[in-house]
Amino acid sequence: MKNYFVYIILFFVGGIGYGTIEVAFRGYTHWSMVLTGGSAFLSLYLIHRALPNASIFIKALLGMLVITVLELTVGIIVNRIFLLNVWDYSGLPYNFLGQISLPFSACWYLLSICAFYLLDNIKPLIDLQKF
Repeated sequence: MKNYFVYIILFFVGGIGYGTIEVAFRGYTHWSMVLTGGSAFLSLYLIHRALPNASIFIKALLGMLVITVLELTVGIIVNRIFLLNVWDYSGLPYNFLGQISLPFSACWYLLSICAFYLLDNIKPLIDLQKF
């Protein structure tokens, strides 16, 4: 049962954290981004836990790939199927369907590095290694 509690806390930390980042940079966010941010942060935790001895740069590369796939999946559902127009990267170079782009994948790489440092620093608050 404790596993689920930690996962829920991490999901909310990621969702609220990413929503806050979006509001700071774009001036607004969307509920789907809060859910995506929570899923991304929980995924980064699982990567961090599964590869404790891997370089942070390798973990960040994996994190970038996971976040980019999440972004593509959510983008297709939210923007293409439900036509909510939450974001559109069509004007950016190296985009795919306007849902993912190379410049934002680079941002996800940097954000993953920050997230892994955060996970290291919250470890004393939530004993992550027991789960």
